[in-house]
Amino acid sequence: MINKQKCAIIGCGFVGSTIAYTLMDHGLFSEMVLIDSNPQKAVGEAMDLNHGLPFIGPMKIYAGDYSDLHDAHIIVIAAGTSQKSGETRIELVHRNVEIFKSIIPQITAVNNECMLLVVSNPVDVLTYAALKLSGFESRRVIGSGTVLDTGRLKYLVGEHLGVDSRNVHSFIIGEHGDSELAVWSSANVSGVDLDDYCRITGKQCDAHILEDMYEQVRDSAYKIIEGKGATYYAIGQATLRIIRSIVKDQRSVLPVSCLVDGHYGLSGVCMGLPAVIGAEGVGDLLEIPLNADEERRLKTSANVLKNVIDSVSDILAPAVV
Repeated sequence: MINKQKCAIIGCGFVGSTIAYTLMDHGLFSEMVLIDSNPQKAVGEAMDLNHGLPFIGPMKIYAGDYSDLHDAHIIVIAAGTSQKSGETRIELVHRNVEIFKSIIPQITAVNNECMLLVVSNPVDVLTYAALKLSGFESRRVIGSGTVLDTGRLKYLVGEHLGVDSRNVHSFIIGEHGDSELAVWSSANVSGVDLDDYCRITGKQCDAHILEDMYEQVRDSAYKIIEGKGATYYAIGQATLRIIRSIVKDQRSVLPVSCLVDGHYGLSGVCMGLPAVIGAEGVGDLLEIPLNADEERRLKTSANVLKNVIDSVSDILAPAVV
């Protein structure tokens, strides 16, 4: 039986350990198990986290193995090789798909009722891999998608306009990577169309400025990795946002990576699109209005991902007995 107060994190590197800390700090679960290919790393992270509990509140945090996943509600997969300076997320794919081919069967051997939340990169391809390797219904296999990218966009727009970034409403969709796109056509500030807001306030929001902000979002990870070696704080918060919407059944609209099945005429790919996220996982996938250029760019992004998926199809194919 699933314990909805229990989560698990597989992979205790910078991203996985930051997610563990973020979840501990917000008290969404009463039990959390950490698993890593280096067991001592998981032990050390669990010990360090436990020493913070007197300042937060009771929680059971421990290092474990795959057998400990049997009743976990949400399993966060943050395992994989990390992105190196100058390396694209797509270039990571073959190594990390092989890792997932080892991880996913060990999960499904003990738990077929959980939700899988993939944050490892390239997240869209690995979400698709997790879906195929697990055999789970698509609503229970979720990738972090472009939730972080959308947060980066909201931050930059908020800074440019001098407003609370939480009042900025727009999406980055498509691949979490170089082919992603910003949906400027429906961007608004608390319901006021972005163009109208800029006209009313006298802010400059011409195409050059918008393109510059999009490029900053797209290239953020490369600059952060160049500066500090890895990105992890913001993805920790993005992951918390997704999990909170599931645990509390908030039915928030978030651009997670999930299976696209006929939306915008696309199928057979996982990528970031706005979806209603609640207790059952992915609910309605929203086919939001796009202008002609945005729709073209979305299809290009989907094709980029399909080509990568095709390149690892032999890895994902069932073993011949």
